[in-house]
Amino acid sequence: MTTTGMQRVKGTDLISRTSEEIFDQSSRMFDLIAQRAYEIFERRGGSPGYDMEDWLRAESELLRSVPLIVTESNDEYIVLAEVPGFSSKDIEVSVEPRLLAISGKRDTRDRNDEKNEIMIRCEWYADRIFRTLDLPSTVDTAKVTTTLKDGILTVGLPKARNTESMRVELETLESEAEGLPVPSVS
Repeated sequence: MTTTGMQRVKGTDLISRTSEEIFDQSSRMFDLIAQRAYEIFERRGGSPGYDMEDWLRAESELLRSVPLIVTESNDEYIVLAEVPGFSSKDIEVSVEPRLLAISGKRDTRDRNDEKNEIMIRCEWYADRIFRTLDLPSTVDTAKVTTTLKDGILTVGLPKARNTESMRVELETLESEAEGLPVPSVS
């Protein structure tokens, strides 16, 4: 893979996180969405029956889905993630041997601050992204590379060596095999 013209994602040094830490981050995101959904519910006057609509609206306001393209070669997986408007300092990439997590938060200025208005709905952007991807096989986390160019995050995930299953022959020594009772099958 050539990196000509691409910038190394400096602010996204690969972070060593455990599955529990990634789960905690996901839980915090869930709590933010729940809080925003409740605000939408209250703004509507608290009328019941719109729970799912409130949740999906809150989710779309706070969290943008990260579309991915995942390709595989003999030596590595390549993940292309669409992250328009996010800079390298806004993105965190965490890799475990079989898990990739991409998260980001950018500072956005609320355009209502200037005009003293209340935003009813905004579909321009979300200021957070979060995506996890279970990897088909183990990767070498020490050799992962990340680049960001034109709103596309490229993550190179080299496959770990010697992770293939192999059959091992069981050797029986004759002196051990003699004199042992043979189990009967009933």
